[in-house]
Amino acid sequence: MNGAPASDLVPVPCILMRGGTSRGPFFLESDLPADVAARDRVLLAAMGSPDHRQIDGLGGAHPLTSKVGIVRKSATPGVDLDFLFAQLQPDAESVDVTPNCGNMLAAVLPFALERGLLAPADGATTARILTLNTGMQCDVTVPTPGRRLQYGGTARIDGVPGTAAPVTIAFLDTAGSVCPALLPSGRVKDTIALGGADPLTIEATLIDNGMPMVLVRACDLGASGYESVADLDANVALRARVEALRLACGPLMGLGDVTSKSYPKMCLVAAPAAGGSLATRCFIPHVCHEAIGVLAAVTVATAAVLDGSVCAGLAQVPDGRRKTVSVEHPTGELSVELELDEHDPQVVARAALLRTARPIMRGEVLVRAEQGE
Repeated sequence: MNGAPASDLVPVPCILMRGGTSRGPFFLESDLPADVAARDRVLLAAMGSPDHRQIDGLGGAHPLTSKVGIVRKSATPGVDLDFLFAQLQPDAESVDVTPNCGNMLAAVLPFALERGLLAPADGATTARILTLNTGMQCDVTVPTPGRRLQYGGTARIDGVPGTAAPVTIAFLDTAGSVCPALLPSGRVKDTIALGGADPLTIEATLIDNGMPMVLVRACDLGASGYESVADLDANVALRARVEALRLACGPLMGLGDVTSKSYPKMCLVAAPAAGGSLATRCFIPHVCHEAIGVLAAVTVATAAVLDGSVCAGLAQVPDGRRKTVSVEHPTGELSVELELDEHDPQVVARAALLRTARPIMRGEVLVRAEQGE
């Protein structure tokens, strides 16, 4: 920029990216303040939080469109890119960098190539990405014919209109991403007693294979597991029970008091209704997800293949050490490829899936000068 600033607004370069079924601005780490508090002020201002409409920012008035990606070249041996995911909320002044987001992860490599952090290979480009939130690593591959990013293609994912080029993600070490272990309570199924005016005893599977999750049979909460998102969001009594269960499970998962945290995510499971492996309705954590998060789907698929989980008797999964688990959700399905350990079928050795991503807008987001300090 030449000359004096034209206003008291500070420009911050970013690219608005869609990753899977999520969306948000991506920033180079070097374009944001190094101080965490100052960085968070910029992110809140950029998204327009706290405000339920996010009318003064880029946010889309929903948790799925209140997400941010921060990327840098990695100094870790064998790793190409570092990714920090930030979950914001429309009506809260919070920036949560504790959990992962597999959907936003799908946009990291395209963003890095757009910004010149890496040079594209001829045909396809693969990068190893370290998610700083939890230390998880994965290999991501995008098509780059003629050393040029390709966004058009025939890959289709439910929850996103049209088709696009595939983004393949192979997860390397997702077990116990936030919790102490894959099964943080040490059990594949727990019995949780809920007190209050309407006491209830619930069987749940507490699991973290990329995302801390509490799985419970929908019928045990008086639901079918096939309700619409709108119906579940309108069911105040059900949501209160789900939240009570979440608060009770937090300490059992080694997460402590989760009142103000965006995890664990809650998932109602039921027998498949559309030819998949398992039907799901996920809460993230206070509203119902219109689809399912990528790492939530990996975690649910893992629970579906574990003997003795709450999915037993409901899930329909193929035989064999390598299997595809189709996780049904309100707007379709998400298929997860699992490979079980050859010595222990209760251990998932590898998980992979397909997403799509693309840039929506390149430019600068403007924040007030005092917010960028």
